[in-house]
Amino acid sequence: MPRLGVNVDHVATIRQARGGVEPDPVTAAALCELAGAEGITVHLREDRRHIQDRDLKLLRQTVQTHLNLEMAATEEMVGIALELRPDYVTLVPEKRQELTTEGGLDVLGNFAGLGSSLERLRHGGIPVSLFVDPDPAQIEASARLKADAIEIHTGCYCSARGAQQQVELAKIAAAIECGRGLGLAVHAGHGLNYVNIRPVVQLGGIEEYNIGHSIISRAVMVGLDRAVREMVSLLQGG
Repeated sequence: MPRLGVNVDHVATIRQARGGVEPDPVTAAALCELAGAEGITVHLREDRRHIQDRDLKLLRQTVQTHLNLEMAATEEMVGIALELRPDYVTLVPEKRQELTTEGGLDVLGNFAGLGSSLERLRHGGIPVSLFVDPDPAQIEASARLKADAIEIHTGCYCSARGAQQQVELAKIAAAIECGRGLGLAVHAGHGLNYVNIRPVVQLGGIEEYNIGHSIISRAVMVGLDRAVREMVSLLQGG
């Protein structure tokens, strides 16, 4: 069965809106694990707009499943990862002006720079996943860099409507086959919710889903425990 990694960035976003101490993403992570999440994901951004260094340090001490650190491939972030040693790192593109990550890494266009970051993280014993669009060329480049995994960017599928959604779903299916054929672990995330995730789960082949916004949004209405349990059930075919 695929694993659910819950991204708790949006809990931190609510906290930062008031500049206070609550809600605490560290507490939220513990509740997610108790509800059945098999991983916790956080994105430490350059501008620290939500998750803070304090959060990451406490999460490293308290997460009982596995901690996935999303980050840009910068000198600063690689240094933080090597110091705190998350269970794995997902390298993502990052722009200051974006509301959320807008697309996958251009692995082909940044092959040397990404290769340098991967080599440092690999030397430090930290597995690396690359966040990529469902594009065979980018997936093949990820394999050449000897990444441990890819995370397929599902945003285009999630925003598509009508017949175009089936086109985007087919791209995800092909990306899963390509990644697995190259020996990569395959993860998926971005824009997935309680409705559009069903067809993706039915494709099979995805080991881990990293989902944040839809779970935290649902938790506002029904509570975090129930929101996580309902998503775990969907991943298990419920």
